Amino acid sequence: MRFTALLLFSFLLTAKAYAFQNDSIPNKRLNTVLTVSGVTYGATLIGLSQVWYKEQGFERFKFFNDNAEWHQVDKFGHFYSTYQFSRIGDGFLQWAGVEEKKAAFWASVAGTGLLIPIEILDGFSPDFGFSYGDMIANTAGSAFFLGQDLLWNEQRIKPKFSFHRTALAQQSRHLLGNGLAEELFKDYNGQTYWFSIDIHAFAKQSNFPKWLNLGLGFGAEDMIRARVVQNDQAGFDSYRQLYLGIDFDLSYIKTDKKWLKTLLFILDGIHLPAPAFEFNSKKSKMHWFAY
Repeated sequence: MRFTALLLFSFLLTAKAYAFQNDSIPNKRLNTVLTVSGVTYGATLIGLSQVWYKEQGFERFKFFNDNAEWHQVDKFGHFYSTYQFSRIGDGFLQWAGVEEKKAAFWASVAGTGLLIPIEILDGFSPDFGFSYGDMIANTAGSAFFLGQDLLWNEQRIKPKFSFHRTALAQQSRHLLGNGLAEELFKDYNGQTYWFSIDIHAFAKQSNFPKWLNLGLGFGAEDMIRARVVQNDQAGFDSYRQLYLGIDFDLSYIKTDKKWLKTLLFILDGIHLPAPAFEFNSKKSKMHWFAY
């Protein structure tokens, strides 16, 4: 997924911003954020157009309906990515001295805007096309971040991500990835997307552990191809997975160490292994370390 490369760049930029927290005035910080982010984003687009899209070439712009593919796990990926873009951008802008509400608004706009050029490039690609489903998911992820900020002035429901390797990737390297790095982005069988619900923030119970959240997860399994009919023809009976378990809210951990703040910020977008019950159409089961 092309947007994942941008997400990884954003995480690195966030770490950079936290590492250089000092006594510089906000205007200099804001200029630094805008300059570094702009240059990095531009370089990433140029790199993608030369490396990813150059191999495929370009053709006439077209639309592509992929809403029925991968049991919608990829759409959760788009939602998750733009939410994280917005969260990262908000942290950047607040660090640069931008007022909280303005930071949340512009970070959310940027969260969706960052992926529009990628979707347009897909529209000219012979193997893809401009997906309105992707754009809806992109917009929903950013709106989810902004909506919570406007409603509660905090993020009470946090989208998170987890991954495990599967044997299916060996049977379809082109689609599901060749090696861990590619599988992380391409093998939707190993991806699970979570909603981490802050019970303490909703219940306002002082005796309930702040760091303990309810985790709701979504994934799918036995997908060797994108569509259900293709999986059936290949002899695979693909199915969706729902998870109910616990999650950990690392934002409640307080520390003065800058490197630890950065690490906790990054890890708070990941679902750490924890007990969860899986529901599916075949056989529901308990996972003591679901990820």
